[in-house]
Amino acid sequence: MRRTVSCTLSAELLAPADIELQVAVAAPLSDRLTVTVDCRAVEPVELATEAGGRLHLLEAVTGRLEVSYGCTVVGSLPPVEALPTDRSVYLRPSRYAESDRLAALATAELGGLDDPAELLRAAAAWVGSRLSYVAGSSRGTDGAVDTLLAGAGVCRDYAHLVVALLRARDVPARLVSVYAPGLQPMDFHAVAEALVDGRWCVVDATLLAPRSTLVRIATGRDAADTAFLSSSGGELQLDAMSVSAVVDGALPADDLDELVSLS
Repeated sequence: MRRTVSCTLSAELLAPADIELQVAVAAPLSDRLTVTVDCRAVEPVELATEAGGRLHLLEAVTGRLEVSYGCTVVGSLPPVEALPTDRSVYLRPSRYAESDRLAALATAELGGLDDPAELLRAAAAWVGSRLSYVAGSSRGTDGAVDTLLAGAGVCRDYAHLVVALLRARDVPARLVSVYAPGLQPMDFHAVAEALVDGRWCVVDATLLAPRSTLVRIATGRDAADTAFLSSSGGELQLDAMSVSAVVDGALPADDLDELVSLS
């Protein structure tokens, strides 16, 4: 399978700020990342994250920031291996996946299941049936509990609720940002991963894109670890963003009973 992904970002940095970008495909492939500030080329520092992603850093920049990224992905690499610490890290409650506050709900709705694979499917189905996908309905500060109460959200909200419910049932789970061919409207996408028999398996409660086409960008406890653009110090105003992800040929069907791993 051949997938072509890209994104552009434009922002105004009104005061010197340290910038973090997570837009590059996780695996070190043949890709292109171009960054300019006031039309001058800037070379970001690339760091590998503990979860296997690629973080690009810019230190104390100000002016007009332009980011362009592109990559062609052919075939797939072996799935990401589970680390010895994954169970500990991804069972804990986190900022946007408050599994401790949803323990009673998880027991009431999913308490009859013990198999991690069954819990993964059931949690995704439960979230998909309870939430309405409404663009602009949630805030960047909303966590899984806020989403549950609102009954609506976007992809990250769906993923946070799935992750929180699974953790509450003792299944390690995490959030992954991805490029998603087939997604409409096109944007960065967020899905959940759960540890099933030593293998990280992906689930998307929104059902908006085939899982086999997804391309991993960043992986973490929740959206706090996977933001495509972060700044510290200064003042940043995001003015424009575009994302593209396409697959050669027809989109594959997605068998929801099948366990799928992101490469």
